[in-house]
Amino acid sequence: MLRTVQSIVRSALWIAILGGLGLIAYVMLRDRPQDLPWTALDLTQPVGMLTGRKIAALGRDFPQCRALLDRAGVVYSARPPHGQGQCLADDGLSPKSGGSTAISYSPAAVGPSCAVVAGLALWEWQIVQPAALRYLGSPVANIGHYGSYSCRRMYGKLEGVWSEHATGNAIDIASFTFENGKTVRVLQDWDDGTKDERAFLRAVRDGACDVFATVLSPDYNAAHANHFHLDEANRGSTGWSACR
Repeated sequence: MLRTVQSIVRSALWIAILGGLGLIAYVMLRDRPQDLPWTALDLTQPVGMLTGRKIAALGRDFPQCRALLDRAGVVYSARPPHGQGQCLADDGLSPKSGGSTAISYSPAAVGPSCAVVAGLALWEWQIVQPAALRYLGSPVANIGHYGSYSCRRMYGKLEGVWSEHATGNAIDIASFTFENGKTVRVLQDWDDGTKDERAFLRAVRDGACDVFATVLSPDYNAAHANHFHLDEANRGSTGWSACR
């Protein structure tokens, strides 16, 4: 009987402790809805602890993703579905400069998934442009890339896991051209650029890790020496991300 009472007391104590911690967390985070798992994503809010996971989840809800982009003033054009099976891309959008975004993409004929476009917009507002002004004194006008859609498995292997590129749920970023005409390239400037160029590239890589599910850079391996791989892989309840 005594052991039963002690067990009940211990359980009640743990419940009280956890409840208290939960209340403290709620009070601390109530003014930052982007840090709470049960609040809806708002692209106009600063990047929070769960922003990246919420953006990745948009891959399951194309209408909601487009509605978020519309509310945030992001300009885009819809791409027709293409591919089939593991390579079906049916939510592609071509991001445009104008509205709330100022960066254009080269080549312009790119159509990553809606979730990736949402990630790119938030990356521009919260990370790329502030870093551009801080380190190089000029906003970014254009981002060069190596494409989004490619019906293939990871690293082009004949077997194994399908790449996020297979459905256009990724984009490979190669360069940044600024309004003053300067271009910073991942391949040339990651290691050999000026101090500010290197700092800029690392700042936008690090910041991307809070917005995208996967970020791979020259620090990862030689295959990424010339670009940043950004994708919005939806890993479900695990919510793990890769940042290298």
